[in-house]
Amino acid sequence: MFVVRNAITEDHEPLLRLARTVYSNNLPAQADALQDLLVTSRRSFLGKLDAPDRNYVFTLVDTESGRVVGTSSLIAGKGSEAMPRQVLKVRKREHYSRDLQTGHVQITLQLCQDTTGSTEVGGLVLSSAYRGTADRLGSLLSKVRFSFMGMHPGDFSDRIIGEIMGTLTQDGRTMLWDHLGRRFINLSYREADAFSRTSKEFISSLFPDVEIYASLLPAEARRLIGHVSPDAVPALRMLERLGFRHNDEVDPFDGGPYLEAQRDTIPLIKDTRQATFEGPIDESESLPMAIACSHQGANFRATRSQYEATGDTVRLPEAVATALGLEPGMPVTYTPQVRSQDRTGQTSTDQESVAT
Repeated sequence: MFVVRNAITEDHEPLLRLARTVYSNNLPAQADALQDLLVTSRRSFLGKLDAPDRNYVFTLVDTESGRVVGTSSLIAGKGSEAMPRQVLKVRKREHYSRDLQTGHVQITLQLCQDTTGSTEVGGLVLSSAYRGTADRLGSLLSKVRFSFMGMHPGDFSDRIIGEIMGTLTQDGRTMLWDHLGRRFINLSYREADAFSRTSKEFISSLFPDVEIYASLLPAEARRLIGHVSPDAVPALRMLERLGFRHNDEVDPFDGGPYLEAQRDTIPLIKDTRQATFEGPIDESESLPMAIACSHQGANFRATRSQYEATGDTVRLPEAVATALGLEPGMPVTYTPQVRSQDRTGQTSTDQESVAT
């Protein structure tokens, strides 16, 4: 069985190994930074931080081996006066000459700061050996975050955003930063991205805040504006199926796109239900599936499960109840699972999410 739980300090080493396999904006590959994140995550699950300051880290565990095989995160409030969310706004500008009877459309980029405290989903990394399996573990890691928001909707912004990783070279560089950001900030992509986790001032102070015409950049850099890393395409498709839409914003470092959706319109959040655990049931192929969750103090547990619901009560298989630490009479949350439809209306199964 695979269970998603809150990250604990003992997860530091396996999470550090995962962070070093796929570059992720929200999962630092530096030991000290990751340790600080785990401390913040524990205080977040305990409710010891103000809701907008919470940063939840989830880990996926193979219960047979005890191995941590994946992770994802949920940042309750991204973008404040002290630490704004900085993006490049992508616009189209039309130019026309009456004398020449011709014109063109130009793409422009402008650094903008968002201080609205949007909630961000991200940090999803799954071990390569567990991708593309029938267990759809990337999908589970992604969807658990929405079930968690459905458990505690008041702790999260009504605007949910997702940043999708842009394309990097094999040595961890990006041509967009090399040809744009580094013209004004003399740091490598990795150095600037790492420093931005603790300070945003250097970006707003050194990067121009006027519109920059993309046509002034080399073609290899222009192509990266809004371009998605191949590893992150499944995560992009999953967010799109949940109703997320591109908002014409890209990351100033790697050019990856931002998507957004209103919290209360996201199906997984709307469909999450609170119930009382009534007792175990025998597993049966005829029973529907759900993501079942339990949150007691700092301990959060979730897994896919068959279920049987009656009114405000729900029954789960005994193995699932044990994995979630449930006894009859305890509260439980479940999110019914249905096959999703893509934008063409064709029914599709969940794809694997790898990195956001």
